[in-house]
Amino acid sequence: MVTITVDAILDRALSGYDLFPEEGVVLLKQTDQSVVAAIRATANKLRQQQAGDTVTYVINRNLNFTNICEQHCSFCAFRRDEGEEGAYWLDWAHILEKATDAVQRGATEICIQGGLNPQAKVHGKSLLYYLKFVEKIKQKFPQLHLHAFSPQEVQFIAREDGLKYADVIVALSSAGVDSMPGTAAEVLDDEVRRILCPEKINTSQWLEIVSTAHSLGLHTTSTMLSGHIETPEQQIRHLEKLRSLQQTAIHQSYPARITEFILLPFVGKEAPKPLRRRVGHDQPILADALLLTAVARIFLGNWISNHQPSWVKLGLAGATEALLWGCNDIGGTLMEEHITTMAGAQGGTNMEVETLQAAITNLGRPYQQRDTLYQNT
Repeated sequence: MVTITVDAILDRALSGYDLFPEEGVVLLKQTDQSVVAAIRATANKLRQQQAGDTVTYVINRNLNFTNICEQHCSFCAFRRDEGEEGAYWLDWAHILEKATDAVQRGATEICIQGGLNPQAKVHGKSLLYYLKFVEKIKQKFPQLHLHAFSPQEVQFIAREDGLKYADVIVALSSAGVDSMPGTAAEVLDDEVRRILCPEKINTSQWLEIVSTAHSLGLHTTSTMLSGHIETPEQQIRHLEKLRSLQQTAIHQSYPARITEFILLPFVGKEAPKPLRRRVGHDQPILADALLLTAVARIFLGNWISNHQPSWVKLGLAGATEALLWGCNDIGGTLMEEHITTMAGAQGGTNMEVETLQAAITNLGRPYQQRDTLYQNT
């Protein structure tokens, strides 16, 4: 049996080769600090080669329009039933008020996601509600990039209205959706999903919807919810599926692809008790998140060059540290954030541009504002 050494794996990565899944698992299982330091250095060097030294950021606003949701994910502290204390569903006036505030504060993007609210319909159709949502904002602010509606929301609309995924994506794109958040991925392993989110779309459905979006010209992001019940093997299988998805988009000459990878470490302080007890910690374990950040860069970087930490989940100090572990982007200003904050995150809900710039400058790296698709502004 051939023993895979860490040095050999890192040398292969630095020579431009894609890692095999078993090599990625070897890296994730390292605990010796000198070895972990070598993994970090490799990820940092690959980041420099693949994305450069400039750290980018986007001025954006989150718009979580409802927390009323038909599903009951085991990690979610955001969802509410209709009529439950704390449940909300923004009306059009409040949505436009938030969009107006975002524009006045310099936003180029609004990220729109919400719970799966069965009442969100116009004339009995879910798609008509989502189309009206997009058109309301685009009519007033045509310059705004709408990064809107996850694969789970696409599946929800398609199911409610009896439509194909492609029909929903084409309609949303025609109305003014400019890109799709690659959320609801959690971990792309159905064994994990049966525990975390049994009512959500399965792995193959998530991959099908994102690939369909790429084929129809709608760029997406990609994410992983990490640090809960998943194993290193399952983490790598997730990354392998993302890499394969991107390779398909490129090899098939699809007009769109994955623009970035975002690691989302689990925050469980206010999560439902069964999962919280099983996981055993309320906040992300920074060392684990940083090692996975580095391995993600090494595993994905040849195909997905932009990597972003979550300052909401890690705090600004943790997210800034991740810029030394393979990340080249520090994310967005957000202006408000509910989903992770309601789970008990300590990173805050808003970040001023000057604060992000100062954190980047303190690393001795230059900064640059970007748009959603990683064009400089």
